[in-house]
Amino acid sequence: MVKSADRRPADDPAAAPATPRTPVPRVAVIAHRKKTLGGGLDELRKLITGYDVDDLLWYEVPKSKKAPKKVRQALKEGAELFFLWGGDGTVQRCIDALAGSDATAAIVPAGTANLLARNLGIPEDLPEAVRIGFEGRRAKLDLGKINGEHFAVMAGVGFDAEMIADADRGLKDRLGRFAYIWTGLRHVGGAVTPMKIKIDDNDWFEGDASCVLIGNVGTVTGGIDVFEDAQYDDGWLEVGVSTAEGPIQWARALGRMSAGNAEKSPFVRITRARKVSVKLRTPMAYELDGGARDRVKRITVKVVPQAITVCLPGTTT
Repeated sequence: MVKSADRRPADDPAAAPATPRTPVPRVAVIAHRKKTLGGGLDELRKLITGYDVDDLLWYEVPKSKKAPKKVRQALKEGAELFFLWGGDGTVQRCIDALAGSDATAAIVPAGTANLLARNLGIPEDLPEAVRIGFEGRRAKLDLGKINGEHFAVMAGVGFDAEMIADADRGLKDRLGRFAYIWTGLRHVGGAVTPMKIKIDDNDWFEGDASCVLIGNVGTVTGGIDVFEDAQYDDGWLEVGVSTAEGPIQWARALGRMSAGNAEKSPFVRITRARKVSVKLRTPMAYELDGGARDRVKRITVKVVPQAITVCLPGTTT
């Protein structure tokens, strides 16, 4: 028989078992310290620790090329959820290091264009970006891989890459997104270059062209919706080549692109592929996710399906 002193009322908190604490993943922050959003990195730390994060791994880098080393270090220390603070260049460097791992990437759009965040519906709102990181739904994202390096948004050679390289020379810091418009106007008069393009090992284009663009998502350089049918998880890359030469032809081509009808331009061809090979007669710069790379005479691009897990708006299941 139970003594009355041992009885507890049903609504006594001590009578019910303690609610187990929801496990919080090991969190790492990889931050480009020169980028800004909201209340800055101090607010980011406050928001993240508000989710009962006990052992936060925190890395700040002065430039995006320093980020991959910190990502790999955090992976070795068991990080599962990575908050990536910066622009598309920083995010690309981090995603390249995270590709193929079991970690999840939460993007904090603190850069100039923030094209990946825009394509994924992540707002330039710091509290909401952090909330999406902890509470949003998880999805697998395809990546492209160009000359051995992963990208999430786009890669290109020719006009697009020259424009981005110019914008990288300090203009983005001074002019923001207008830097792409300014440098674009400077390069529309550039010459075309003989090239050969293969799609999935089949000949597709041979002739003079001013730009080749490979997209994993629809909205690319300058916020233009070039590939309206693109999906980030369909296992395909969208491919476009432009033969536009001079300001008048480029104005017509960009007008079609801005209207979402790029494929109707007489100076643009668009298709999709799992593998793209471009051979150039003369070396040209190439770019990926807004980051300029050295001049080359050949690029090879492949899709890497379901390569990384990202946090998206919506409710996790």
